[in-house]
Amino acid sequence: MKTYIRRFERNDQLVVFYGGWGTDENVFTPLCNDDFDFILFYNYSADEALVLPEMKVYRKITLIGWSLGVWAAEYLSLKTGIKPNLTIAVNGTPVPADDQYGIPLKIFEGTLNNMTEENMEKFYLRMFGDKRTYRMNADRIPHRSIKSLNDELRWLYNRIMEQTEPGFRWDYAVSSEIDRVFPSENVNSYWKKEKSTRHIVLPLPHYLFNRWNSFSEFINFVEQFRKKRATGRKKEETVIKDL
Repeated sequence: MKTYIRRFERNDQLVVFYGGWGTDENVFTPLCNDDFDFILFYNYSADEALVLPEMKVYRKITLIGWSLGVWAAEYLSLKTGIKPNLTIAVNGTPVPADDQYGIPLKIFEGTLNNMTEENMEKFYLRMFGDKRTYRMNADRIPHRSIKSLNDELRWLYNRIMEQTEPGFRWDYAVSSEIDRVFPSENVNSYWKKEKSTRHIVLPLPHYLFNRWNSFSEFINFVEQFRKKRATGRKKEETVIKDL
């Protein structure tokens, strides 16, 4: 596992981010500014020792898990010892390889067994939603070798197959209607049964963070969101267009 750390002495807020499979710091550093410290965990390719800075006392710690990072947050949080004030799951579930609540098992295994440069380009295209968005976010495309991608996904698959019942507290779950990585029906089915988690559904693709200028903006949006899905899709779309 890799760790990316960005910190400033004066900051009293920390964002802890668990990235999805196949990512690196290039995907997320455009959302960093000087207002908060940032720790990114990614490339889960081995049971390696965690690399953590000496922890400061923070006024607020926000944990975000995105894609397979939702599962990774549950798997690794006890090991990190980081205790967040706010937790947000984005476009993922704690059971990521699952026909009902995650990526269907045949698709997950098919990705693992057919990893090529061409297929990875298709995967990143699905991640961003369409060719135009993919090209506009060329600077956020990860720089990873096929071997590292394969090693990571195999490690994730093996750990996921061993997993116990989820037991992490998620305050918010954000899911996308046009997600081409995690089927939206499966993600929605999982969070619908989690009554203690506020579920926000948005008309966006799997990678949605390019709609915000920073993680601070995204976190503020989530905390201020007071519209449930039942209030109507039109209102939700209006909120997004005004960002």
